[in-house]
Amino acid sequence: MAGQESFDYVIVGAGSAGCVLAARLSEDPSAQVLLLEAGGEDTADEIHIPAAFAALFKTKWDWNYETVEQKHTGKPAYWPRGKMLGGCSSINAMIYIRGNRADYDGWRDAHGATGWGWDDVLPYFKRAEGNQRLGGPLHGTDGPLHVEDRRFTHELSSAWVDSAVAWGLKHTDDFNGESQEGAGLYQVTCKRGRRWSAADAYLRPAWDRPNLTVHTHAQATRILFEGTRAVGVAYLHKGVEVTARASAEVLLSGGAINSPQLLMLSGVGPAEHLRERGIDVVAGLPGVGENLHDHPAAGIIWSTKGTTDLVDAATPAGLVRWQLTRRGPLASNIGEAGAFYETRDGISAPDMQIHVAPTLFYDNGLREPTVPGFTSAATLVDVASRGRLRLKSANPLWKPEIDPAYYSEPIDLETMKTALRSLIEIGKSGPLARFLDKPFLPETHDLSDDALTEHVRENTQTLYHPVGTCAMGTDERAVVDPALKVRGIDGLRVVDASVMPVVPRGNTNAPTIMVAEKAADLISGRSA
Repeated sequence: MAGQESFDYVIVGAGSAGCVLAARLSEDPSAQVLLLEAGGEDTADEIHIPAAFAALFKTKWDWNYETVEQKHTGKPAYWPRGKMLGGCSSINAMIYIRGNRADYDGWRDAHGATGWGWDDVLPYFKRAEGNQRLGGPLHGTDGPLHVEDRRFTHELSSAWVDSAVAWGLKHTDDFNGESQEGAGLYQVTCKRGRRWSAADAYLRPAWDRPNLTVHTHAQATRILFEGTRAVGVAYLHKGVEVTARASAEVLLSGGAINSPQLLMLSGVGPAEHLRERGIDVVAGLPGVGENLHDHPAAGIIWSTKGTTDLVDAATPAGLVRWQLTRRGPLASNIGEAGAFYETRDGISAPDMQIHVAPTLFYDNGLREPTVPGFTSAATLVDVASRGRLRLKSANPLWKPEIDPAYYSEPIDLETMKTALRSLIEIGKSGPLARFLDKPFLPETHDLSDDALTEHVRENTQTLYHPVGTCAMGTDERAVVDPALKVRGIDGLRVVDASVMPVVPRGNTNAPTIMVAEKAADLISGRSA
């Protein structure tokens, strides 16, 4: 090994959670903090231009994961994950959604996550939030995470909201208010028309602190143990393995894929699986890698008439306009508007979220639009199906085996089909209809049940929200306790979306930042 470093805290992963932890823990000048990031600095122009996020997919800024072939869709799914400072907050669509009160009360009541009910977590959402329009009692106005009304909204997005209201949804101007339900325009994590990632919000203000060290291009390979106490991390830097000792704690913030992978590589996980991979077992925890789930999405797309397409702004003139004013179509986050609602009677919170875009957006935006278009996508947010993550090899540079088991529970597929029929109906309602030319995907909207099933299977993609693989709780399947400490191990916590026992109803960036804000207090002994 090339050398050894010593710190109080070693944080693995400079994504949404890791940036928060690094900033909050280094507020104590006596605490020496190391933050490790496998990717590089967030320097690409496409990171900062809101409408350009899909251009980062399948580049060096992306872990570029792929699931196993899904039994119920017949194909694998591509999963982009941010590999740079800011992690997925540097590559996402910037939609600011907290989730539903029922999500956090469910963590507490159904999973034993004491201290994580809605009333417990709301102060941390507010601490993080610097909302440009909304204030108390539900919103923060001076937190580091800037949240604003987008500086550009296409007429198609506004027309869709009006049409959804005409169809029967109520209008909302705050999905994070007293009620999540309704149709409206999304607020975004931008600052004056520029992406505002966790790296911008938390890491950069802390960057020059003498007690904070940040290493990029540093991929963790294993956690170091003395008995059952975590004492550091080994990582690769420029091809050489380096060790970093942690006198207080090791904190994993690699996300729902990388954190369980690193635990298993280090001997913490399902004992039989680890032995099959030739890994010595430090702690047999069967829940590591289990409970993997994600928000699946599938769209209904039209070609349009009498309007513009966001792609029209992808020109040198459009770029100059954004650079000079931070306005215009490049200030769009693509998924400009949407809704939350229940697809059936008898449920107490929304099971469906809608995202709409004033362009053709399918196959993760990797297909170039061929005609002017409009996309409306159903996103299942009350997910019954559960999959798992496993190691393919004991080699830390190998990607793990990822299986979200989309639609393994039939109710998920049925809910998606119901929502897609609703989207077709909304397209015929109100002012949106005059802009819609003809169906693009599928080619007809007069679909039999079997045809709609096939459309869902063929066109399902991730909404980029995997969670659950190091789930928090108190039963034998839990990986971490309500203090986020790994069960059976001292000096080791997981702080990221993997600890969520159930995915929140909505985009997961704000909840991940909340988890890290609360974790910083748990680690430091502070309170909200």
